[in-house]
Amino acid sequence: MDATLVERALQMAVTQTQQRPTVHHTDQGSQYTSAAYQTLVRQYGITMSMSDVGKCYDNAPMESLWATLKTELTHHRMYDSIASLRRDLFEYIEIFYNRQRLHSSLAYQTPATMEAAWSG
Repeated sequence: MDATLVERALQMAVTQTQQRPTVHHTDQGSQYTSAAYQTLVRQYGITMSMSDVGKCYDNAPMESLWATLKTELTHHRMYDSIASLRRDLFEYIEIFYNRQRLHSSLAYQTPATMEAAWSG
């Protein structure tokens, strides 16, 4: 797997959030263990955390996001282009999921509200 996508995602997370991540948890996929990605994580001063091999529950919050995204957005749609898929994913995650959708795991608040409260 190419690490470019996750490198860009990390750069986006660092530059677009109010609070720079201090810990980054992933599975042990080759894109996350690559030298380039590990170097980028260190450059940002982020501590890397990785699931143990075969420990699926370590990554449960991320797996929950993917399941929700598929159920609420992609399973009932056919995309005619990568551009339209990217647009829908951006709108779903950045506008709806993070800023409007209430999350039971966050006491029925949005991630944006929680981040703002945490950032002070």
